[in-house]
Order: sequence, then C-alpha cells, then structure tokens
Amino acid sequence: MSNSSSDKPRKTLDNYRELIQRLLDEQHQSRWLSDEFLNGIAVELKVPLHRVESIASFYTHFERTCPKSHVVRICRDLSCKLADKGQIKELKDTLKNHSDIEIRDASCLGRCDSAPAVTVDNVPTSAKSNSVLSRISGSEDLHLGTSYISHKNADPYTKLKSRYGALRKALADSPEMLPLVLEEAGLRGMGGAGFPTGKKWGIVRSQEQEPKYVICNADESEPGTFKDRQILYDFSHLVIEGMILAGYAIGSNKGILFIRHEYEYEKQRFEAALDQARKIGALGRNIFDSNFSFDIEVFVSPGGYILGEESALLECLEGRRGEPRNKPPFPGTSGLYGLPTLINNVETLAHVPGIVVNGRDWWKNLGRNDCYGQKFISVSGDVEMPGVFLVPMGTTLGELLDRAGGMRNGTELIALAPGGASSNFLPNTALDLSIDFDVLLKAGSMLGSGAVLFVGAGQNLLDAAVNVAAFFRNESCGKCVPCRVGTEKAVDLLESSGVLRESKETVIRDLHETLRQTSICGLGQIALGPLVSVLDNFSESTDATRSSSYAKDER
Repeated sequence: MSNSSSDKPRKTLDNYRELIQRLLDEQHQSRWLSDEFLNGIAVELKVPLHRVESIASFYTHFERTCPKSHVVRICRDLSCKLADKGQIKELKDTLKNHSDIEIRDASCLGRCDSAPAVTVDNVPTSAKSNSVLSRISGSEDLHLGTSYISHKNADPYTKLKSRYGALRKALADSPEMLPLVLEEAGLRGMGGAGFPTGKKWGIVRSQEQEPKYVICNADESEPGTFKDRQILYDFSHLVIEGMILAGYAIGSNKGILFIRHEYEYEKQRFEAALDQARKIGALGRNIFDSNFSFDIEVFVSPGGYILGEESALLECLEGRRGEPRNKPPFPGTSGLYGLPTLINNVETLAHVPGIVVNGRDWWKNLGRNDCYGQKFISVSGDVEMPGVFLVPMGTTLGELLDRAGGMRNGTELIALAPGGASSNFLPNTALDLSIDFDVLLKAGSMLGSGAVLFVGAGQNLLDAAVNVAAFFRNESCGKCVPCRVGTEKAVDLLESSGVLRESKETVIRDLHETLRQTSICGLGQIALGPLVSVLDNFSESTDATRSSSYAKDER
C-alpha cells in the first residue's frame, strides 16, 4: 500500500510529461488538435480535461482549428522588419487569392540571416513569391540560409577519428577536475547571463540528491539570434560531447536537448550525430569501457520564446504550462522534478571540449584586450553578409561589422543592438566597444544572446524599438501582471497615434521601471529597455525618433 502511494506522484508527473509529447505527435501527424483527440487523450492518460486544454491553449505550436492545405508563416520581428524592402507586401498580395493557402504573421523563426524569413508548412524558404509557390508545389529545395561556419578554432578536432578526445581524456581523470578546469579557464555562459560555467557545474556536482540531469537549452527564439542553430547544424558532435562531459562532471547519467520546433533540420543533424556517438561507444552504457554511462534524449519545444527561460523550460518538461518559477530555489539545487539540474546553452557546451583538449591557457589566449576565449556571434540587420561569425572575445564591434562585409550598399550606420533584440540600442560610436560582457554592460547595454543587429540610415528607430516591445508583448506568458499589462499598454500608446509625445514618454518610462523591478523573469524586466534606450540615446536624432509608422500586428 505504501509503495503504491509513493509511486502516485511520480506516475502523475510521467503522465503530464507524456501528455505534451502526445500532443506534439498529434500536431505533427494531423497538423492540429481536435476536441475529439483532446477528450480521448485526457481519458487515456487519466489527466483532467481542463489540464489538457490549458496545455493545448498555451503553447504556440499547437493548432486548435484545422488549417488550410498550406500555411505560410512570415516573420514580423526586428531583423526581418529591417530587411523587408517590399518583398512581404508583394508576397501577401500574390498569395491572398489562393484559397488553399493560409498566411500568418509569426514571431521570430530563427532564420534572421535569411531575412525576411518565411516558412511554408514549417519548411524555411525564400520570401520571393515564386520560391514560396515552388515550395508549395514541392519543386523547390530546402533553403537553410547561413553556410558552414569556417574557422580554425571552431572545432578542436581536425580529423573525424579524433573526435571525443576530450571525453577520453576526462575519463582518465577525476570528474571533480572538470569544473575546476572550466573555472580557471574563465568560460562563462553564452546564453545571456554570463554566469561562470565551472562554478555552475560545481554547484550541481556538490548536491547529494540523485538522479541529476543535464539539459542543453537550444530554444533560442529572440529576434536576431540564430548562432545556436548553426552550431547544432555544423558541430553537433561538440554539443553532444559537452553534454557528456557535463554529465561526468556532475554525476549524471541523463541528458536532454530541448530544441525549438522550428529547428527540424538541426534536430535531424543532432540525432544523426547521437547515433554516430553510440556506435563508437561515446554514448550509452559504459562509455569507452569505463564505469560511466550517459545518454541523451531530444525534446521538441511546443513553442514560445518564454521557454528559453530555464525555469519555464523545466515547467514544460514536467508537462505544465511554460511559466517561469519564482527563484530561489535555482535549477542547480532544485530543477527537473525538484532534483539537481545543470542547464547550459548550446554554445557554452560546444566550447567545453576545446578547453579540455587544449587546456585552460589555450582558451584564455584566444581572447584579446584582457578578455578570455572566443564567441559565436549572430549578425543581422542592414549588413552585406548576415551570418554567424566566430571571433575572439575583445574584438570590437567595428571589426565584426567589417567581417560581415560592412553596411549594405554603403548605408550609414545609425544604431546597433549588441546583444539581440533584448539589448539596449547604442549609437554608431559604439563600434569602438569590445565584444565583452563587462564593457557592453558599462556602456548601457549587454552582450546578451550573442547577436548584433546593425541599423542603417533610412530606418525608423522608433519603429524598430516598438517592434521589439511588441515582440515581448506577444511572447509574454501572462503569469505576472506587470509584464502582461505593461507591455500591452506601452505598445498601445504608440499604436494609437504613432507619435510619442512627452506625456506618453513619461508613462513609458514609468512602465519600464515598474516592469524592471517587479516582473518575475527577464522577459518583463527588459521588455521596454530597448524602447527607452532609443529615447535616451537618440533624442537629438531625426524627427523619426519621435514619430512611428508602426501598424498593429496580428497576434
């Protein structure tokens, strides 16, 4: 009797976890979730129907009505807005008379290097009308965007047979050494917060509760950010090895890749790399004939920017709505199912094997100007060659712009966001600043998600800033009132007339301060920051800074 009672909570958790997986499977097979299916799955899994409905209505990937034969999704967010030179209007005009095609505006599709980004039935393609129609007819090949990341320091292995050398080396040493090596190397989290990686690994290792989990967060969904997508496509084996090393370091046998559903082709590359790792004995039971066992499963996100926040990600994995948790406790001590959990993003884990193979001094010496290491940077906006670039930490933003071919058509740079759409806009004088956590923070912005958006003359900066605020409004989970109401109010103030008068500016600044201090998670805390930064840094700019042509997006 006691055993049955103790098993009940865990069985309920397993049913909730299976619920999301079953909904994902049905969405993939049938393209929508019918009432009949939801009623049936509630009975089968013994989950209350209201719980099933709450999950199905929360996640953006789930459709509750049967779509038309084809769905064309068009990104409405910042990188794509900057790149759109009339292609989207032309595309919509071309498609509007096709009764079997549904046109939808969408949040960032993770293809900012191919902006304006478009998918046809979830397959990425060009925004050109003929390409979309060809994709619908099945006659166009896949359009992926950025080419292979080519750089001598991107991959520590020069030959296929030498892969997983870091893992072999680590298995010959004590696991407690790995956190120390990473801490001494100075590796910091590359997902935005910049927390010391070795310290985080050490915290999870020190916990006595078991089992422990390793989660790779591949849910980058912020406008301008797509580096993790390209790393997964080009260097899946590094991410896998980084996860295995993390498991060995903290005493975990279980890893999970949490990947956004828009990254289907990257997921396929990752799963192929998993199979290769298992075949050579680098993954699974008794890795390389050691006593250490570790395996990795892939979990596809059911959609939503908020799932990039680590505690919202955990809520999703546990079969709940992806709403951020109050902290503390933090995932390192109480994560998945309340157990110690290490969460790192794709790039952070991909850097680990190189440090283990080449040593801490190698990593330190890669940097410049007193910075350690290197950084993958997503570059988009008004540049000649959008893409992913691997640069030494300490590289200036001006040098990065040169790597991207300079401004498109020689356009004058007027502003840049150095850390993705959530970072504050800086003037063109910021080109002298280094790509460095502390330098950019001191300048009033942040390195953030590792994405730099360059804005050229002719763009309306207020439009750009309102577009960012609208993104955060659209992606707010709604859990806390300041974020849910504040972002809506700020965007409505500009949608109503398109002019930012002094009285409205005061309200927006007050809203920003309220959200910054009272929102539960980072989304609300930074949602209006870019908008306020335009008011702060470009007050003497053109009249366009105070006048917006912004039109309300569909949501």
